[in-house]
Amino acid sequence: MKINLAVLFGGKSVEHEVSVISAVQAMASMNKEKYNIIPVYMTKQNEFWTGEKLFDINSFKDIPELLKECTACVFVRSEGKVQLIRQKMKKFGSNVISDIDIAFPIVHGTNVEDGALQGYLQTLDIPYVGCDVLASAVGMDKFVMKILLKDAGFPVLDCCRFSSFEIDRIEECADKVESKFGYPVIVKPINLGSSVGISKASDRDGLIKSMENAFEFSDRILVEPAVVNLKEINCSVVGDSESAEASICEEPVQASDDDILSFEQKYVGGGGKSGGSKGMATLKRKIPADITPEQDEFVRRTAVDAFRYLGCNGVTRIDFMLDMSDNKIYINEINTIPGSLAFYLWEPKGVKYAELLERMIQLALKRYRMGEKINYSFDTNILAMGGSFGAKGSKR
Repeated sequence: MKINLAVLFGGKSVEHEVSVISAVQAMASMNKEKYNIIPVYMTKQNEFWTGEKLFDINSFKDIPELLKECTACVFVRSEGKVQLIRQKMKKFGSNVISDIDIAFPIVHGTNVEDGALQGYLQTLDIPYVGCDVLASAVGMDKFVMKILLKDAGFPVLDCCRFSSFEIDRIEECADKVESKFGYPVIVKPINLGSSVGISKASDRDGLIKSMENAFEFSDRILVEPAVVNLKEINCSVVGDSESAEASICEEPVQASDDDILSFEQKYVGGGGKSGGSKGMATLKRKIPADITPEQDEFVRRTAVDAFRYLGCNGVTRIDFMLDMSDNKIYINEINTIPGSLAFYLWEPKGVKYAELLERMIQLALKRYRMGEKINYSFDTNILAMGGSFGAKGSKR
């Protein structure tokens, strides 16, 4: 009997479209002999839809028309199992679309990758692929991630953190940045990815403009010193807190003289006749990265150590910055659900995409089995005392 696997993607995120690309890619590579794949598309209004058309990337060119051929649905837990049912109930016949054995979120960005969706799946008590609630939240919040990694001795750049309520005092914020770092600096939203809202500032006017732009995408931003002579190095990790391994390293290559890889450079190019971009897989890169064996070993070891320290699960991609001026290497950020699930970093090691997906699923089932061993109940007779506590809950 096949395992019913729900693939969730989309959601209320600025990286919505990237999620669609990653999910359609992954579903095409999953083992159809072992899994009954049920696509669950989340609109930008957080509505759930399912249907066969969701397997085709070309269907997403006109989403209103696409949804006319899909079924609105919701997850429910009943009688010890999770089911996907019709949102609009039929008077006759079954409203159950399918039982669900495991969920596979392939989502990017705020509201979905940051622990929110993971918490929903945790509450449903269903096995789900990828990082848990805490690791997802930490991975999305760049400031919290820096604090935790810095405390554990990992190399990260210092930063200033600002909240949206400080925008009325933005000149004072600029004073703080100038006194702490000088220029140039990088300004970024704390909880977004795919280079959305990120920019470089080389003077005060540019800094204020960059901060205002970042606040359009998040209520919290951070500013950090820019690495002027920069080489970016990325490394994927697969596993869990018990055991993990690193992929080969890649070096993204700028398509222009820009200081920061843009959203368009990462995802829009390379669409071709296939009907859509292949996501991060189309980004120009050097594989393996053009770094020394010692630097390669440091990046790969540090990536695994950070992955395990943050309690990650499944496949992540950890991005590093190499300062070519002094050869220092810093962790930039961790992507708990990387674009294209970073399959292109595993294929050179002989790991096919289908094999990578299978390993992620097995890691999710392992975590669920381990969770079942934990005792979540504590026997007391407190409720048997009934109204003896009084209306306000305190014993009289």
